[in-house]
Amino acid sequence: MFAVHLMAFYFTKLKEDQIKKVDRFLYHMRLSDETLLDIMARFQAEMQKGLGKDTNPTASVKMLPTFVRAIPDGSENGEFLSLDLGGSKFRVLKVQVSEEGKRNVQMESQFYPTPNEIIRGNGTELFEYVADCLADFVRTKELMQKKLPLGLTFSFPCKQTKLEEGVLLSWTKKFKARGVQGTDVVSSLTNAMRKHKQDLDVDILALVNDTVGTMMTCAYDDPYCEVGVIIGTGTNACYMEDMSNIELVEGDEGRMCINTEWGAFGDDGALEDIRTEFDRELDLGSLNPGKQLYKEGLANTREILTDLGLEPSEADCVAVQHVCTVVSFRSANLCAAALAAILTRLRENKKLVRLRTTVGMDGTLYKIHPQYPKRLHKVVRKLVPNCDVRFLLSESGSTKGAAMVTAVASRVQAQRKQIDKVLALFRLTREQLVGVRDKMRVELEYGLKRDTHWLATVKMLPTYVCGMPDGTEKGKFLALDLGGTNFRVLLVKIRSGRRSVRMYNKIFAIPLEIMQGTGEELFDHIVQCIADFLDYMGLKGAQLPLGFTFSFPCRQASIDKGTLIEWTKGFKATDCEGEDVVDMLREAIKRRNEFDLDIVAVVNDTVGTMMTCGYEDRNCEVGLIAGTGSNMCYMEEMRNIELVEGDEGKMCINTEWGGFGDNGCLDDIRTQYDKEVDEGSLNPGKQRYEKMTSGMYLGEIVRQILIDLTKQGLLFRGQISERLRTRGIFETKFLSQIESDRLALLQVRRILQQLGLDSTCEDSIVVKEVCGAVSRRAAELYGAGLAAIVEKRREDQGFEHLKITVGVDGTLYKLHPHFSRILQETVKELAPRCDVTFMLSEDGSGKGAALITAVAKRLQQARREN
Repeated sequence: MFAVHLMAFYFTKLKEDQIKKVDRFLYHMRLSDETLLDIMARFQAEMQKGLGKDTNPTASVKMLPTFVRAIPDGSENGEFLSLDLGGSKFRVLKVQVSEEGKRNVQMESQFYPTPNEIIRGNGTELFEYVADCLADFVRTKELMQKKLPLGLTFSFPCKQTKLEEGVLLSWTKKFKARGVQGTDVVSSLTNAMRKHKQDLDVDILALVNDTVGTMMTCAYDDPYCEVGVIIGTGTNACYMEDMSNIELVEGDEGRMCINTEWGAFGDDGALEDIRTEFDRELDLGSLNPGKQLYKEGLANTREILTDLGLEPSEADCVAVQHVCTVVSFRSANLCAAALAAILTRLRENKKLVRLRTTVGMDGTLYKIHPQYPKRLHKVVRKLVPNCDVRFLLSESGSTKGAAMVTAVASRVQAQRKQIDKVLALFRLTREQLVGVRDKMRVELEYGLKRDTHWLATVKMLPTYVCGMPDGTEKGKFLALDLGGTNFRVLLVKIRSGRRSVRMYNKIFAIPLEIMQGTGEELFDHIVQCIADFLDYMGLKGAQLPLGFTFSFPCRQASIDKGTLIEWTKGFKATDCEGEDVVDMLREAIKRRNEFDLDIVAVVNDTVGTMMTCGYEDRNCEVGLIAGTGSNMCYMEEMRNIELVEGDEGKMCINTEWGGFGDNGCLDDIRTQYDKEVDEGSLNPGKQRYEKMTSGMYLGEIVRQILIDLTKQGLLFRGQISERLRTRGIFETKFLSQIESDRLALLQVRRILQQLGLDSTCEDSIVVKEVCGAVSRRAAELYGAGLAAIVEKRREDQGFEHLKITVGVDGTLYKLHPHFSRILQETVKELAPRCDVTFMLSEDGSGKGAALITAVAKRLQQARREN
């Protein structure tokens, strides 16, 4: 018994001594946590260099774009072929991906040899041989009558400019086929397959390398997988990078898989301080550590060393085993540092405090070495404690992965066609826009003439505003602004000659029950707000001229009379339509019996906008509102206004162009989504132009499109959230936010999450495209309508060229990142002989009402004096 203990002690001591000796000898191969963090930082810097257009040529980590833009989402289905060319034999695979998101894959494969005379002969013969084998596989599996997409795993260095194209940079692995380097291998294989056009109906949709295949295989089983790593005979990693960071590829939207080619890290000398003399003298791969640590331990070590012609002692076996451990652990440490750098970049790209992600793993070293995975996982988690990382072993990564890339590409391609079909409905040709301009012109003329006015959808209402500010206006004026759920009362002080205006205002809410109650209740509420404001300003007994901005369609008989034609914007107060709103206001003031006000003018916000800008720019003759509502006014020659007596001078016409198209003249460009929005509105069949252009409806159009695309399975994994079903939930402000050039897709996803929509990166891109299509069409329609107006003004004045200013107000014009530019470009194209300046209005509805009142008082005084 004592002998057994003695032998055990001796053996343990021997083992300890040998390990200590090896540790001292290989001290420089052990990397501290500080060193690993430093290596991690160096790798991050190299990644950044590789992504930069100017710095990529000198970067050791090349960061090659793969043009793989999406990972599987579970909706992939169908049959796909995969071909893996890169060794002494190649593999053809048929992959059946199940439907209904069950994430089930069935595979059948066949290996074919790659004889030396083929891989070292002529390139054309190589690809013809591959095509022959592919045709054989298709015949054997009875797939001749099927059109199948194919993914090609081509494990040689290639430069890609698109997913289905790859130019061979150089052959490796004993391949030497002539005439292939510098050419597109996909085209070469496609040409070779033409010989088998009776048997082969195959589209090559994707060219990938094995690392990408690993990531895609694992991503099919785990949607959190966005990194692929291979640690085997060679080592490499890929991951999903934000397009906005990839300067080598055009476009900023979405993500793309980047093949890091991290094996070259250090080629520029960046790792010289940690390389040892053994690195410089030996090929690390010759140690083959994965094959020297099996369960048999020392016995297997002895066998391997004996096969090498050595006669090892027990101590030798212990030493060699420990050398292998140190070398393989260093390998794991270095891979962990580089992987930690990638994970940190992913977390920072997503602006997350903590990242949850999965890394797809493959490679013989990772799979076979008994300690390697554990060491790698441990070091990664230590280096990035703010990342929750799952490591997932890939199955048939390179070939199954190529099929998965193809399946995703096929899905994206099919979805793209359907999405483009929907978006095409909102793309207006120049001919269509010219048609809108010309139809608008016809409606303008109809609305001005006595005989056709009743037929016109554009009502062309005279406002009795007959003059523009001339700078002599002065005094204090009260202004009221009613046009939405908020009501404003303003005191406006105008100084003569200096074009100086000071304003004081207070905002009051109009509750829904008042908006949709009786007219008497509405105007009593308005007068109560006026009383509160006068108290607030200390003006309770003051007699002030008052201008009333009433932003609803009215027919006027004079500047201080306005008969409401119909409510819009959610107002439904009874006993108002067909009544003079000025009289209703006067009656409400009398009922209160606290103050007396001189109601000089009733105007809408469009006219107020024109007057505000006209105060600053005498060329301003047009007012445009592009906000919650849509409208336009302009100064018309009196001789053209048959509804009003007199031929001298000009008068502002409130077009009320929101009703344009109510006679069906725009039906050729109205979509099913416009019709759905119209049918669900408070006034179906009316205000059709406004419902295609105004902020009140654009978000609702987008919502209808998103619902339809989701029903088709093209968005949000086919799941419609309850919030998205709610009418009006997609506010137009979301369009402005989502289309902002400064907004990353991550922020778009957050906006969608507020609506209960769990969107992928690809979903966010589509939503942004939908918003862009809807808002662009709106801006172009505005531009076409405005072009009709300015062209009319040019012709009426007999000018070859017209210089004119348009005063503009409204949240859509002010806040949307692209609306104003598109509108202006459209006007320039459709009215090329008009030099149109756009001037942003400052508080047209309030300041404009006061200016109209001031102008009206000035003209009244002039008439009295005459």
